[in-house]
Amino acid sequence: MNLWNLILVAGASLFFLALIFIPMEKVFPAKKGQKIFRKAWILDLCYFLGQYFLWNGLVLWILNYFSFWLDSIVSQNFRELIQEQPLWLQAIEVLFFSDLLIYWGHRLQHKVDFLWRFHKVHHSSKHLDWLAAHREHPIDSIYTIGLINLPAFIMGFELEALAGIVAFRGIWAIYIHSNVRLPIGPLKILIGSPELHHWHHDIERDAGNYANISPLMDKIFGTYVCPPKEPEEFGIKEDFPKTYVGQMIRPLLPKFISNKLGKTKTISPD
Repeated sequence: MNLWNLILVAGASLFFLALIFIPMEKVFPAKKGQKIFRKAWILDLCYFLGQYFLWNGLVLWILNYFSFWLDSIVSQNFRELIQEQPLWLQAIEVLFFSDLLIYWGHRLQHKVDFLWRFHKVHHSSKHLDWLAAHREHPIDSIYTIGLINLPAFIMGFELEALAGIVAFRGIWAIYIHSNVRLPIGPLKILIGSPELHHWHHDIERDAGNYANISPLMDKIFGTYVCPPKEPEEFGIKEDFPKTYVGQMIRPLLPKFISNKLGKTKTISPD
């Protein structure tokens, strides 16, 4: 895809998402009075543009390479047995094992310091909305998307065949970060919502709600959290760069250098 097409796709996506989510955030706000152009929105716009112009191609290339590598170690007989099942059963299996893997993978991102150094980029935002959902380090994206799609890769699905599921998960990820509180009653036990995911972004590092689409895994493993209000504060307690380049580079540095830089206090524009 050439640069002009990339610009068109990025512009159309930005317009489409803004057209959907900005009215929702105004009509059903989780935190009333939060501005569209709130503090640090330019930083999150950089993440949005970075995904389209820098990282999406790299992430897809690595995932394709990973799927080819799995082709050489997963038995064709096993895949044929899977593919003899009804398609609806295959879909249920993929979604179940995908949610199970990403649940535990996500918990590890909050428990293991090496994984947290990349994942905390996503949690560094002090304001949640549809644009903040794009704040993610590319290495964190590779880890997360790889885990989500691992069951499908093992079962032999092509990456292209997963395009619809990937698109749905992407829109849903944006929705649960949006500044929206739209209670769905008893259905919230089956499918996630902003009111659940906002508590995951509480300033406490280990705040719960690690599941992906359905909160059932949180219910099963005892990490489900849903108070009847919004968290007092989002973000992280650690000192962290406030610029796009700084947040890209800091997690890549050796731990002793990163810790030394983290001791240098900075004034947050958030």
